[in-house]
Amino acid sequence: MSLPPVADPPAILVLCSCPDESVALDIARELVTQGLAACVNRLSPITSIYQWAGRICEESEQLLLIKTTATRYEALEMRLKALHPYEIPEIIAIPVVAGSPQYLDWLATATNPLSVPPT
Repeated sequence: MSLPPVADPPAILVLCSCPDESVALDIARELVTQGLAACVNRLSPITSIYQWAGRICEESEQLLLIKTTATRYEALEMRLKALHPYEIPEIIAIPVVAGSPQYLDWLATATNPLSVPPT
C-alpha cells in the first residue's frame, strides 16, 4: 500500500549520516549559518549497517536531523553534497505533515533567504 504524496508540506526533515563528529558539526553549522536549515540535531553515535561495493559494512556514524522547507531543499541538497566526504551521502527528505504552528512559522522565517543575515 502506498501513501499519497503530501502536497506542499509545511516543512521537511532531511536525514544525513556523517562519518564523525567533526564532519557532522561542520555541516550542521554551515547549513544553519547559510539559512538552508532552521535547526540541525546531531544524534551520536549510531550504527549503520549497509551494503556497499558488494560487501556488508558496519560503521559508527553521526546522524543529522535537518529541519527545513521544501523550497530550500534543492539548495540544501547541493550544499550537503559539496560539504560531505562520502561519494554518495545519505540525503533523505521526509515531509512534515503537521507541527506546532509557532514552530513551523519560526522554521519558515529562519530558512527564508530574505531573512538570512549575510555571511
